[in-house]
Amino acid sequence: MNSGKLLIFSAPSGSGKTTIVRHLLGKPELNLAFSVSATSRPRREKEKQGEHYYFMSVSEFKNHIKNEDFLEWEEVYRDHFYGTLKSEVERLWAAGKNVIFDIDVAGGLRIKKKFPEQTLAVFVKPPSIDELKIRLKNRSTETDDKINMRIAKASLELATAPQFDVVIKNYDLEVAFEEAEKLVRDFVNS
Repeated sequence: MNSGKLLIFSAPSGSGKTTIVRHLLGKPELNLAFSVSATSRPRREKEKQGEHYYFMSVSEFKNHIKNEDFLEWEEVYRDHFYGTLKSEVERLWAAGKNVIFDIDVAGGLRIKKKFPEQTLAVFVKPPSIDELKIRLKNRSTETDDKINMRIAKASLELATAPQFDVVIKNYDLEVAFEEAEKLVRDFVNS
């Protein structure tokens, strides 16, 4: 496994990383393809297999771990595993693409460690924990308990920001888009 560039976008839930990644994917000159992660968490309404995630049971996921099929993986919440299949990155590289990830902090740092020279690791920082909570509530996709779990985890994730190559502060989405575009354009052309 060694081809193309890897662009990691990590952040606490609700920081805007997914919105930024979608924006970047809409820029054909960057030659990006999205790495679809695998997960054992239940599928949410409107999510599609192979587009949003590769959904699998906990036992299927554990079998992939045993077979060393993952580039990185983590049990983010109890029985909610997330990971990047090696075959997914190989598929995208074979298509001549630079691979972009919307991934949790721990997974992003693991990939950066494995491919330090060809990876740009970007941390997307929210304006505040209070703003994060508002964004998560406005999604209307999770219970208050789940939101509180995500907020508790966000404080730990924010502490990892200095381990990333760059921090984008998402106070204004248009400014964050511009900053992300410049970073990615410079990196893929280097």
